[in-house]
Amino acid sequence: MSDKDFLKVKELKRSFGTGDTRQDVLKGLDFTVAKGEFCVLLGPSGSGKSTLLNILGGIDSADSGEIYINGDRLADMNEKSLTQYRRKHLGYVFQMYNLIPNLNVKENIETGAYLSDNPLDIDELLKILGLYDHRHKLPNQLSGGQQQRVSIGRAIVKNPDILLCDEPTGALDYTTSKEILHLIEEVNKKYGNTVIMVTHNEAIRQMADHVIKLRDGVIRHDTLNKKKITAAELEW
Repeated sequence: MSDKDFLKVKELKRSFGTGDTRQDVLKGLDFTVAKGEFCVLLGPSGSGKSTLLNILGGIDSADSGEIYINGDRLADMNEKSLTQYRRKHLGYVFQMYNLIPNLNVKENIETGAYLSDNPLDIDELLKILGLYDHRHKLPNQLSGGQQQRVSIGRAIVKNPDILLCDEPTGALDYTTSKEILHLIEEVNKKYGNTVIMVTHNEAIRQMADHVIKLRDGVIRHDTLNKKKITAAELEW
């Protein structure tokens, strides 16, 4: 397996409901993502991008098709090995921060470190996240952008192979959104994690290595960005 085929998806299908209410959400997707790539899954609401992300993350399962990550076939894993896989190899960043309210910033990030055999240095990560001076604060003492930074820290401290981001700037204002995108960009560069980000924001595609555009459960475009721009240069 080459680094170019680090994540491989073949004929992936998923539907919900039965009979007259059946809705085909994913209609046979095929694509690959290279190791260390920043990949954006782009599309309007209802295009199937969050369903795809949940299947890649082992939160949901496909009706048919195959997913290989680093040569391992997800369908071959039983529930126990899938749980271990999620713990050791995947980091999740959601639109809602899902922080533990009675733990401070550092303790929230430590909950991610406990899941890893090879966690990153927490103090170094806190400095990269711009949270070192806030490490003893509780979530309700932080702004939305700071809470999202904690959420990213909790996901990345595991040093996951893949960082899955579901609309991570969806609840944030323009300036804070750009700060969070810059942070994810820096994390991708520094640690080499493969980043897969779901968004409906067309502008974000410009900072990605790889853009997969979904509509009505099929891939409309699958392109590599020949000329990326930085998160700081984005405008929308």
